[in-house]
Amino acid sequence: MPEQYLTVAREGVHESEINRSRFLCSLAPCATEQEAQEFVARVRGDHPAASHNCFAYVIGADACVQRASDDGEPGGTAGVPMLQMLLRREVRYAAAVVTRYYGGVKLGAGGLIRAYGGVVGEALDAVGTRTRKRFRLATVTVDHQRAGKLENDLRTTGRTVRGVRYAEAVVLDIAVPDAEVEAFRGWLADATAGSALLELGDEAYGDA
Repeated sequence: MPEQYLTVAREGVHESEINRSRFLCSLAPCATEQEAQEFVARVRGDHPAASHNCFAYVIGADACVQRASDDGEPGGTAGVPMLQMLLRREVRYAAAVVTRYYGGVKLGAGGLIRAYGGVVGEALDAVGTRTRKRFRLATVTVDHQRAGKLENDLRTTGRTVRGVRYAEAVVLDIAVPDAEVEAFRGWLADATAGSALLELGDEAYGDA
């Protein structure tokens, strides 16, 4: 699993005009392939009169799912350059749909490749991206006497506290960057005089 990846910051649309053709690139973060397909269908439904609604999406931190469609444009001139732009920019869990309204001037294969790839790059710049880092989910169990100070220390040192549960002891749900687990284990022992119990859970991705 990669240490981090980029995804689209939010859903958004960017428009460009190239030789009288309108190119609208719609972007959205998508957690699953089904979400990506639903987004593509929604954009197509919003633009039924468009000449083409080409798409590309990448799902998985390791880009294990990659799909692209030229939607009637000459083969390899639309969906593939869109997909290549997403991959080049290291964007994952995201879908792009480029809606083209033909303006009467043919662009040629090279022009189409530059237009479709370029408008995705412009849209990524306009809409923005965010970094998702790999974390290890974990729990820290500590006595009530130390819990308040520990929670405060975790937050002031930039640790992600996902939840706090109170029972006979206090359990804090946290997320630690995977590469920092051993350093965190040492910090926790020092902060609690060795009294806290650290249990590691699954790996996940979260905002950096």
